[in-house]
Amino acid sequence: MSSQSMNNNDTPCPQGGFIETNQTELVTSFDDFNFDHSLLRGVYGYGWEKPTPIQQRAIKPMMDGRDTLAQAQSGTGKTGAFSLGALAIVDPADRSSQVLILSPTRELARQTYDVIQDVGRFIEKLGIVQCVGGTSVRQNAQELEGASQIVVGTPGRLYHIISMGALRVDRLQMIILDEADEMLDRGFRDIMYDTFKTIPADTQVCLFSATYTDEIIDMTKKFLREPTKILVKKADVTLDGIKQYYVQCEREEYKFQTLCDLYEHISVSQMIIFCNTQRKTEQLRDLLEQNDFTCSHIHGGMTTEERQLKMKLFKSGSTRVLITTDLLGRGIDANVSLVLNYDLPHQDLASYVHRIGRSGRFGKKGLAINFCTTSPQDGYTMSELQRYYCTVIHELPSDIAALEE
Repeated sequence: MSSQSMNNNDTPCPQGGFIETNQTELVTSFDDFNFDHSLLRGVYGYGWEKPTPIQQRAIKPMMDGRDTLAQAQSGTGKTGAFSLGALAIVDPADRSSQVLILSPTRELARQTYDVIQDVGRFIEKLGIVQCVGGTSVRQNAQELEGASQIVVGTPGRLYHIISMGALRVDRLQMIILDEADEMLDRGFRDIMYDTFKTIPADTQVCLFSATYTDEIIDMTKKFLREPTKILVKKADVTLDGIKQYYVQCEREEYKFQTLCDLYEHISVSQMIIFCNTQRKTEQLRDLLEQNDFTCSHIHGGMTTEERQLKMKLFKSGSTRVLITTDLLGRGIDANVSLVLNYDLPHQDLASYVHRIGRSGRFGKKGLAINFCTTSPQDGYTMSELQRYYCTVIHELPSDIAALEE
């Protein structure tokens, strides 16, 4: 199947750039945000030199108390944007919980917690508490008894500790939803609705994600008040820095041999392989290990301790290949140069963007390879990905080594 036959969309795609319904003030230097000296010291100590485009646009509205609907491509500094927006508005002299940050997975919540801890380490009397599933509720409650100006966690655990009275939100100033499109989708919608009922009506709401559906955008009109909107045109969402290719495997049972062939021809520092089910990640890991390939896998069915260990090994470079489900499709920072979709994401087109966004982060070049069978479902998915995101996914060339140059 040629790349031409896989892109049936003849509609011209719009030019790239941000779409801003309220023209936002661009702040191009961290010095110009008028951060407290202790926060500014943390920013530069963390290694940030200047704000990324989303940080230039989103931090100031957050500091000004405006509801914010922000979108930016994967790997462009969204976590830094809302972390700085949160740190800039908290009052360390007030020990109560002032900012609530919710993420869909424990891994994302932990990553956000680590960033805020590091950047805010020079702010005296600042308390940052992490509350995620799979950890001790009693320990969370004990930590919240101290200073807890910023609380980071997952929806189920945060709602639980609010309901039991361990987390008081009567003085809450801001609630931030990371990966907001997923947080407002059907899987989390009910618990998010229940959570919003517990917080003060005048709480500032800030939403961040790389993708939004029209349905989610329409839904936000019900609870965002005259928000600053910073959105990205669909043509820009897939990231220019990521080369996208497909390999025609014909049948499902041919995928593994195709993967082994790729191993022989391409050399990458680290790679993430995405499968659609937990069972498939385990099957693929077993097959690779039986053929003397070193790899590891991670999925939502593992314990918190198992998941933490797998991520630690991968981020440290001890494991070069990590097989996973969409659990790691969003927001995880790692030195990944190649993402391989062993299975195409059929249920949710947005997950494709989040998956390939694990490579090409912060301006680096990335590579995404998709295994495609001749099934009607795979053909439809490839066609829709290219049509919706105004992109072309080319067939992988025979000279694979040249892709790494």
